[in-house]
Amino acid sequence: MRLLHTMLRVGDLERSLAFYTEVLGMRLLRRKDYPGGRYTLAFVGYGEESDHTVLELTHNWDTSHYEIGTGYGHIALGVDDIVTTCEAIRAKGGRVVREPGPKQHGTTVIAFAEDPDGYKVELIELASRAHGA
Repeated sequence: MRLLHTMLRVGDLERSLAFYTEVLGMRLLRRKDYPGGRYTLAFVGYGEESDHTVLELTHNWDTSHYEIGTGYGHIALGVDDIVTTCEAIRAKGGRVVREPGPKQHGTTVIAFAEDPDGYKVELIELASRAHGA
């Protein structure tokens, strides 16, 4: 078994696709409209679905906003240089909501960005993770 994808419901698909592709550098892997169900599925990621876990963005055509709820945590991305990554996110119009620094009670360097719908994206500096979490 392997993890295939994580699904997020988004209010504005084009806005979300711009964030995940232009700001976070993912690729749009596939997209399909389902007129009978009035929804669109778009899959984005850093590699092909056959080899990588991807993100499914679900847009229900008649819903423009979702409450995130208390059960959702975040998506995590490994990055080589967290400071440069945060600068690039801001330069592309993204929002960094926690600046880079060690996580509480640990040494792993993390930061958080937020997508247009308010979903949190944790950035984990891979080099610091190798030295202890």
